[in-house]
Amino acid sequence: MPGKRLARMIEEARPEAIHISTEGPLGWAARSFCLKRGLPFSTAYHTKFPEYIHARSHIPLAWSYAVMRRFHAKSSSLMVATPTVEEELRRAGFRNMRRWSRGVDTALFRPHGEAEIAALAPKAAALAKPVWVYVGRVAVEKNIGAFLALDLPGGKMVVGDGPMLDELRRKHPEVLFAGAKQGAELAAHFAAGSVFVFPSRTDTFGLVMLEAMASGLPVAAYPVPGPLDVLDPSVGAMNQDLAVAARAALDLSRERARAYALTFSWEACARQFLSNLAPFDTAAWQGGREPAPAAA
Repeated sequence: MPGKRLARMIEEARPEAIHISTEGPLGWAARSFCLKRGLPFSTAYHTKFPEYIHARSHIPLAWSYAVMRRFHAKSSSLMVATPTVEEELRRAGFRNMRRWSRGVDTALFRPHGEAEIAALAPKAAALAKPVWVYVGRVAVEKNIGAFLALDLPGGKMVVGDGPMLDELRRKHPEVLFAGAKQGAELAAHFAAGSVFVFPSRTDTFGLVMLEAMASGLPVAAYPVPGPLDVLDPSVGAMNQDLAVAARAALDLSRERARAYALTFSWEACARQFLSNLAPFDTAAWQGGREPAPAAA
């Protein structure tokens, strides 16, 4: 029940625009605040929550999508990452969509030498080659089991934490579960891989794919929204048989993967986000009145 506290925080901050990034309790509280005061706000669709909820509880997708439509219906702009996700949402009855892509830190995520990997990720460096790597939340919606069940040569590594970590460790003692990593250690674990395997069927973008490619790793994935928009055939292999995609990705150029990732700029991403906001006149905050939407 964060409504009252969140209202105080917004009023104290005197914002020039309000963007709601998730459909959780904080998002609903911010939406209620804006609607009560007649303030415009933008929203984003980062996660396929209906599919995630269905995977856990089997609640019908139609019910969850109805809730999502209601949440975003009053938004001045619903930001989505890719054309495929935009088309899916349009067919599901969503409106007011605008594009907001992603960027990658190409200074942090980069190819590493063997000595650097051995120093920052010694267990990863010791794996049999080729190394198949997954990085991300270890949860049911990420479909990691499909990756771990693949019959592939070499070694497998999972980097990340989540509710399925202990279960998967028990089922797959042959896999290196490196746990959650950050900064230089995370970058070194990416770079230790030969191919990045992205088994999710529900992510709307998959920023980790950009981080992997910036590190010099080709990507293997299912041909679903996210990979279909993010990957180029020269840097990513997609197939409904994930093992086929993984083996094909092993033959792709690491140098080409790095060059492709360099085309995703955080500066362009930031400009796109700012252009999608709905700023309002903040002068009225000072007089204790509600701010009016800024003139177009």
